[in-house]
Amino acid sequence: MSPVHSDCVIVGASFAGLACATALARAGLEVVVLEKKSDPGEKLHTTGIIVKDAIDQIALLDGLPDEMVRRIPGVRLYAPNLRYVDLTAPGYYFLATDTPEVMRWLAERAEQAGARIVYGQSFERLERTQSGFELGNGATARYLVGADGPRSAVAKALRLGQSERFLFGVEYEYRGAEIADPDKLHCFIDRRLAPGYIGWVVAGVGMVQIGLARRMSSDPSSVHGAMAFFLEKISPLFDFRTRRPASVRAGLIPCGGIVRPVAARRALLVGDAAGMVSPVTAGGIHTALKHGLAAGYAIADYLAGKRDDPSGWFVQSYPRFRAKRALRFMFDHFQSDFVFNLLLGTRPMRLAAGMIYFHHKGVFEPGHDRIQDEVRLERRTTKTTD
Repeated sequence: MSPVHSDCVIVGASFAGLACATALARAGLEVVVLEKKSDPGEKLHTTGIIVKDAIDQIALLDGLPDEMVRRIPGVRLYAPNLRYVDLTAPGYYFLATDTPEVMRWLAERAEQAGARIVYGQSFERLERTQSGFELGNGATARYLVGADGPRSAVAKALRLGQSERFLFGVEYEYRGAEIADPDKLHCFIDRRLAPGYIGWVVAGVGMVQIGLARRMSSDPSSVHGAMAFFLEKISPLFDFRTRRPASVRAGLIPCGGIVRPVAARRALLVGDAAGMVSPVTAGGIHTALKHGLAAGYAIADYLAGKRDDPSGWFVQSYPRFRAKRALRFMFDHFQSDFVFNLLLGTRPMRLAAGMIYFHHKGVFEPGHDRIQDEVRLERRTTKTTD
């Protein structure tokens, strides 16, 4: 990279990286973001679902343009035999997003705050100095943040922890398509097609997104093969078998929780690089934005002499996902299509779904018993995958 002297270098224009950069720039610091892609919206690996909690808690999302999002107020959860329950929680919703445009919007906000984003620039090497890092070609930084995904080059260079447990996901995008019941996030349980996770169908912004994620195997192409069977299975509900997707997203999803160690002197990891992804839902946008922003402000305080190095204290605030790691273990080892077919619609299943999808809201909180009356269970005559 060309000679740059900055207070902080962030590797990766991800959700976490851009949030961190915005916070640092707003604090008046010189911040540089290195992004190997030429556009923050290209080659994305996320479905781009944002939960209501993120909208409520993260002011960085204030002003998110309406044309980039579509509200989805409920979940339709399908058992392997395609029976389903509809789940809602009072006032709760998800936002499907035009994710590439959202990433470009976040990058623009970071630059408006004063951050410099260098595109087409990969992280190559580092050497420690008394006051930070030398990053090649005379470039220096007082602090370094790795926001460069689950195979973080920053983590490798600093000998920090790296994720070892993954799901592998693939998603097809069908532009201009429509589906029945577009106000639902359609989630499918099937141990044969999606061991360890789910399949999904969602009416996004100007497109329908159909995806499948499963435990990582030695052959990621098995997920692509399973997609054909998934499209066949859901064809009585959503028939996309003869349509060609406009684009395909695929990639690794860390599901083992926060890596160890996650920080070193004057350096820390955020977002997927830190393993900051729910081991159950594989959702990471909310935590990436929340902790990316907080990391930026903590680093700013440190560089201003107001606090100790956040690599020592701030990372203690990272989510531990204890309960969700336990659920992940159970799902990995005891997932049963027979059990899901049998128990779908029962109160225990609704309790579990409420914890997973609505973050303990609605379906089982005291005073919300009326939600039970809104749950519908319907058997459809369908053909299933052989």
